[in-house]
Amino acid sequence: MPLLAYKESHILSAQQLRKLSEHKYSCFSASLLDPLLQPWWNWLVSQTPLWLAPNLITIVGLVLNIVTTLILICYSPNGVEAPPRWTCALCALGLFVYQSLDSIDGKQARRTNTSSPLGELFDHGCDSISTVFVALSACISCQLGHYPNWLFFQCFCAIALFYCAHWQTYVSGTMRFGRIDVTEAQFSIIAIHLVSAILGPEFWLTKIGIGDIQLWYGPAITTIVCGLLSLTYVFSVIKAGGVGKNGSTVAGTSVLSPSIPLTLVVLPALIIAQKSPENLFTEHASVYIMAFGMVAAKITNKLVIAHMTKAEMEYLDWSLLGPALLFLNQYFNCIVPEIWLLWFTLLWGIQDLLRYCSQVCLEICQHLRINLFRIPYNPKGGAPHPVTASVSSQSSFGSSADKNGGTAHRKSKSKPH
Repeated sequence: MPLLAYKESHILSAQQLRKLSEHKYSCFSASLLDPLLQPWWNWLVSQTPLWLAPNLITIVGLVLNIVTTLILICYSPNGVEAPPRWTCALCALGLFVYQSLDSIDGKQARRTNTSSPLGELFDHGCDSISTVFVALSACISCQLGHYPNWLFFQCFCAIALFYCAHWQTYVSGTMRFGRIDVTEAQFSIIAIHLVSAILGPEFWLTKIGIGDIQLWYGPAITTIVCGLLSLTYVFSVIKAGGVGKNGSTVAGTSVLSPSIPLTLVVLPALIIAQKSPENLFTEHASVYIMAFGMVAAKITNKLVIAHMTKAEMEYLDWSLLGPALLFLNQYFNCIVPEIWLLWFTLLWGIQDLLRYCSQVCLEICQHLRINLFRIPYNPKGGAPHPVTASVSSQSSFGSSADKNGGTAHRKSKSKPH
């Protein structure tokens, strides 16, 4: 039974765990906003209790970001109805808190001497989920439900760009951030929410200039331009070849191999949305985005693990079961109501992602002899447990990104979106 697969066997092999222990985080960032925000992050981490585990900081920010987005979705599930202004303000606050906490988790790890490869993996995993909700909330705030094709494009563009960032990392061995990257994108979305909160979501449908040009064209065009620039850079890295033997990836595989899992998510999503006789995407946009977003988050996590363990990435995955059933159902003229299968895809994707991530974290914790959400202290409340400290010294990976104020545990301030 696939549901029991994770309990019956290990996900990571002994060789992968050994490679993970040897992993060193490599990052280059030229972000415009990161240096300006360093004083805020440094002050914030200085106010954080030493007993608070870095991974706990990350997960709290993620949960808050998800909850605020779900509240927005409840009022405008398809992005057509104008949500209350306070829900947009709440999303802006949730994203700001998430962004801030996501930026200090690495600093907290260095303060507590609890850096480990698990922190990097945990951080990227949370970011893969957050990307789905952040993109969806921005589209709802702009009321893109009136233009379903644009809503689809904006959300899947964000998902694909996040995956591609890790694709080039898998090829080059170094995560790179441009001058306009994840931090700038997050603050742009915060600005969108604030505009909707102050002027109302209907503001984005205001017509300006000649013809039917509306204000939401601005964010949409910006996404296209920045997305094309990001993809151009990603594919230039891929074309140049990887750091592995004969220009291969860090795992010695083809530099084009990660394109297959991404295609198996995006292409069925596009076909199912366009061919649905029940207008599945138009009528249930938020559920659709979240369902396929969970599948995308799963394959992104597998790509991150493949990079950190220098292993080949598997093409097929159990998370693809939902999209496959939706596709086959359409092929056989929808013998089952599509909305039933869509909800199955969402629930299946959530449980599969959570079970997979939980098992991977458990295996890494056991291997490195560390805790996921707790910093072990001695009975007198002194320094962290020596076992954790020794693991930290053997598995640190923050030196290459310290130029902007320090990166430890996972990155301090270099987000892999």
